[in-house]
Amino acid sequence: MGVHKKLMEARIALQAAPLKKSGHNKFAGYQYFELGDFLPTINQIFYKVGLCGVVSFDKELATLCITDVEDGTQIVLTSPMADANLKGCHPIQNLGAVETYTRRYLWVSAMEIVEHDALDSSPPVKEEKQAPIITPTQGAMDSIPEDEQNYLRELAMELIAICENEEPKTAWVKLEAENLDSEQKVALWTLLPSKVRSALKNAKG
Repeated sequence: MGVHKKLMEARIALQAAPLKKSGHNKFAGYQYFELGDFLPTINQIFYKVGLCGVVSFDKELATLCITDVEDGTQIVLTSPMADANLKGCHPIQNLGAVETYTRRYLWVSAMEIVEHDALDSSPPVKEEKQAPIITPTQGAMDSIPEDEQNYLRELAMELIAICENEEPKTAWVKLEAENLDSEQKVALWTLLPSKVRSALKNAKG
């Protein structure tokens, strides 16, 4: 049958599966698929159609290799790796966050999983008489609830990854679409390395 036809069969089967989105962005008001929402179903479908997907990482690329177990033909998808550099986290935690995030998007791309478009579904950004000045502030995360801290760390990781791909303007649009309040913005700023903060400031202008 060939790996391409089997992958299309797997995509169609996944579309018919009753998947539920467990991820929730309460600030922008949308839900999204987490890795555990779809990967077990994909594994079952791949087993039935005769495919095997393996994710691997090196310093520069993350790779998803989909192999037809009958004839050995392959489809290979790659994504650039990026450093999260989340402050307050150990290096192994940063590495795990990057790998999980990149792994999720490799599978989303391979299976053509339709995700929320932040620009379309986020509420309009409210105009302010004077935009808050965002500066690194020690202890800014202390007053943020734990669930919001986790959300801000995930957002910081995504902004870092986008800037590492030399798309700071896209990162700034993404940040604006999240509609964070002033306290959340300051807390987020403390999670970003200086080069990312500079890139976002330049993109804003």
